[in-house]
Amino acid sequence: MVSTGAQTPALFGFQSPGDYATFNSNHTPDGTPKTRPPYSPEFRRRMVELVRAGRDPAELAREFEPAAQSISHWVAQADRQEGRPEAKGNGLSAAEREELARLRRENKQLRLERDILSRAAAWFARETGAIPPGSSNS
Repeated sequence: MVSTGAQTPALFGFQSPGDYATFNSNHTPDGTPKTRPPYSPEFRRRMVELVRAGRDPAELAREFEPAAQSISHWVAQADRQEGRPEAKGNGLSAAEREELARLRRENKQLRLERDILSRAAAWFARETGAIPPGSSNS
């Protein structure tokens, strides 16, 4: 039988109400883990400083709560914002990524317009008889 409502303690295999209370305080009614509030900018900045001072993100993860991957992401994000070259990746700052995206959109639009104009010129040439139908000079 399939249950569509909230899961009960028995379905999760808890032996006592205390087991369920602990589980329930860290999970939503459907059993998915609750997310924690985001770390403060000051906390993130301090973690970045510690990594730059030579501490290992994995070591910091054991000492403090965030995962080593989160700390590494914060360092990479700070590097990009400050214009520092990244150890891996494309090494673009946020402004450079925005400019690149804008230029790519513009390039796509220009190619589309060029294609439209090329087809229109070919159609007008055929309509005026300047180019015989079916011939190709390319």
